[in-house]
Amino acid sequence: MNVMLFGATGMVGQGVLRECLLAPDVERVLAVGRNATGQHHEKLTDLAVPDLFDLSAHDAALSGFDACFFTLGVSAAGMSEEKYSRLTYDLTLSIATVLARLDREMTFIYVSGQGTDSTEHGRIMWARVKGRTENALLKLPFKAAYMFRPGVIVPLHGIKSRTSWYRALYAVATPMLPLLRRLFPRSVTTTEQMGRAMLSVARNGYSSRILETSDITRF
Repeated sequence: MNVMLFGATGMVGQGVLRECLLAPDVERVLAVGRNATGQHHEKLTDLAVPDLFDLSAHDAALSGFDACFFTLGVSAAGMSEEKYSRLTYDLTLSIATVLARLDREMTFIYVSGQGTDSTEHGRIMWARVKGRTENALLKLPFKAAYMFRPGVIVPLHGIKSRTSWYRALYAVATPMLPLLRRLFPRSVTTTEQMGRAMLSVARNGYSSRILETSDITRF
């Protein structure tokens, strides 16, 4: 299986990349982002694209993949809906539309979030925008598209968030992971589980196009 990964330098993306590189059936991983991952592995190729809104020069490099794992994302804190939409809906659909044109046999997996609003009309801004993004992705002519809606994601294997207050939170949460899982089984997952679940869904599909935390932790 050949896999494309957007957002490999982020916390979730690092976890997904780790599982892809460990998976025996993954032959090739293309990490696409504004910056290279800085990692070196025989399966891994970096494609640094300063402006992800413009992939016009990269059709050849982006062709021939079985799955795309899209883990790019920004916090909505302090953002206007217009700016958040630009970095969430507009960017995601710009990239996904190119990929759907290049290969309709691709499976596209998008990391959304617990509480996403599929109606697009709720009171919470980020949830509306994520819902609109999910709905648009599900209409694109991929072989299949799946929306992952994790709640709290605990980083494992030395992975760290680039956001300072996230790092402080996870430093406290990680030792408490077994307790958190017992108390909040429908809201807590890990970077390892995210990666394994994405790979399993890319290989075998899933009964629902939207996966909540309880679905993700089954893998």
